[in-house]
Amino acid sequence: MAAGGGGSCDPLAPAGVPCAFSPDSQAYFALASSDGHLRVWETANNRLHQEYVPSAHLSGTCTCLAWAPARLQAKESHQRKKRKSEAIGTNDQADLLALGTAVGSILLYSTVKGELHSKLISGGHEKRVNCIQWHQDNDCLYSCSDDKYIVEWSTQTCKVKCKWKGDNSSVSSLCISPDGKMLLSAGRTIKLWVLETKEVYRHFTGHATPVSSLRFTTIRPNESQPFDGVTGLYFLSGAVHDRLLNVWQVRSENKEKSAVMSFTVTDEPVYIDLTLSENKEEPVKLAVVCRDGQVHLFEHVLNGHCKKPLTSNCTIQVATPGKGKNATPKPIPILAAGFCLDKMSLLLVYGSWFQPTIERLALNSKDTHICLERDISNCWAPTVETAITKVKTPVMNSEAKVLVPGVPGHHAPIKLLPAQPKEAENKRKLGSKEATIEERLGAMDLDRRGKKDDLLQTNSFPVLLAQGLESNDFEMLNKVLQTRNVNLIKKTVLRMPLHAVIPLLQELTKRLQGHPNSAVLMVQWLKCVLTIHASYLSTLPDLVHQLGTLYQLMESRVKTFQKLSHLHGKLILLVTQVTASEKTKKMPSPGLKAKLVYEEESSEEESDDEIPEKDSDDNWDEDEEKDSENDEAVDEDNEEDEDREVSSEKELNGDSDLDPENESEEE
Repeated sequence: MAAGGGGSCDPLAPAGVPCAFSPDSQAYFALASSDGHLRVWETANNRLHQEYVPSAHLSGTCTCLAWAPARLQAKESHQRKKRKSEAIGTNDQADLLALGTAVGSILLYSTVKGELHSKLISGGHEKRVNCIQWHQDNDCLYSCSDDKYIVEWSTQTCKVKCKWKGDNSSVSSLCISPDGKMLLSAGRTIKLWVLETKEVYRHFTGHATPVSSLRFTTIRPNESQPFDGVTGLYFLSGAVHDRLLNVWQVRSENKEKSAVMSFTVTDEPVYIDLTLSENKEEPVKLAVVCRDGQVHLFEHVLNGHCKKPLTSNCTIQVATPGKGKNATPKPIPILAAGFCLDKMSLLLVYGSWFQPTIERLALNSKDTHICLERDISNCWAPTVETAITKVKTPVMNSEAKVLVPGVPGHHAPIKLLPAQPKEAENKRKLGSKEATIEERLGAMDLDRRGKKDDLLQTNSFPVLLAQGLESNDFEMLNKVLQTRNVNLIKKTVLRMPLHAVIPLLQELTKRLQGHPNSAVLMVQWLKCVLTIHASYLSTLPDLVHQLGTLYQLMESRVKTFQKLSHLHGKLILLVTQVTASEKTKKMPSPGLKAKLVYEEESSEEESDDEIPEKDSDDNWDEDEEKDSENDEAVDEDNEEDEDREVSSEKELNGDSDLDPENESEEE
């Protein structure tokens, strides 16, 4: 993230490119594109001042750049050039640029001479350089890298003066205090170092992502704080993928304090410039360029703690004028913004990185939103030096035979090879005329139509997948993504092109949000993509932004897994209880089904002496079985005899006077 006046570019921001305005006068604007070319533009007339094309010594991409301070350039201009290894020339107008590369080397380049003065390599960094800071008063240069170290360089000898470990992880940003005695570094935490002893003076924590920019906002400390050179100073910090810019105050207490205030923006900041406050009553002006192409302006007096995040006082946008009735203006991204010396105007850089447009804009405190309509189509249109000639059809002789099809008015005789029996059947005989190419292709298609659609081979799956993602063909993607063969999925993901990995993940995310049945198939594809292409995905700087939806989808489903498992267990318990109760209801109970049916005729056989014996539980079943067998085996004649005997017995016992109803009641 670049900060005007000697800042460095944010190496982690995907939308940012290393760029910075020249200090004090801001006459030049330097930017380094992704191809390693350094371009310096004049801010007054928007003209390309110089372009530096790298050679073999610039093997790595430029990751950050920083202009040398004006004091250093004026001081160095009076010195003689002693040897070739010295970085500073004798030109009075020497404008020096320090370029950090991805391989760990630092280049010192003079825009006036248009050549490289020196290269800082020996004893320095082993990995990419993230930030470079010049010292205001001496010839020292400070750099930080992904190798966790901070290096202090001497631009005169091109050697390392001091090297120390800045953090447990990569150090992403640096900033030197206004008095030149302290150094801010940012890694996992923000540390304030004493340059003389290389010891940590204070720690600051509060950002969840790597800090990408650091800037002191005040020159003098607050009068209410005890003055020891740095206590009471305010500084600003911005982090990657964070829409809040925090303001910190250096206190005398040896404790980690939180930010005293914060500024909120619409998107991740990619470029920051500010005006320093010289006293406690002067407000700090802040210009923040966000990733969405807008500029947010802030103006606030740093006088203590503020709980709520501060919003911008003004927002600046650039758009193309809409042509026609239904045409809508298209936004033009703003790449960088820097305050002029009068602090009442702003330099805007917008358009393309290869052909930017630089414009000076006067600020008005009453405007809360500024939208500039600019037509930059002429700037982007390529210039054509030579006119394109028309294609002429050659005049053909009547005797000439054309062997290449496509010329109108000519028919090329085609000599066929001796036809085989199968080929003879496929030919269409149309008199003396030969079959055209279209007819032959149609015949070839008919042969394939007669067969059933063969299953797609493994080699064709990656091609179909890439074509379906590029053309957004729903049917083609369904043919590939609805397969259930795990080995086929692995081979397809392994052979697919790398540029199709992110579109495939986006398509899988879209399908995971759809019908639940499709999620079972999509999970297999997602698992293969994340395991096979993990190394490629780890190299993408904006992976968090591209896969944010997928991460939120997975996290939301994982959170509900525990609740669903508890609910699943309860449902299984209820189902088992219901099935068990249904089985018990279907089982016949001994009390429901009668084993013996009594009739009135058979009940007369029983005497009063036998009734209490049958009431006992032990003899009940045996008597019932005997009575049932006797009732079935006796004929009708025997029944009449038994009735007579029973009646005679009842007369003897004196039971003949009883009524039938009373007998049934006694029974």
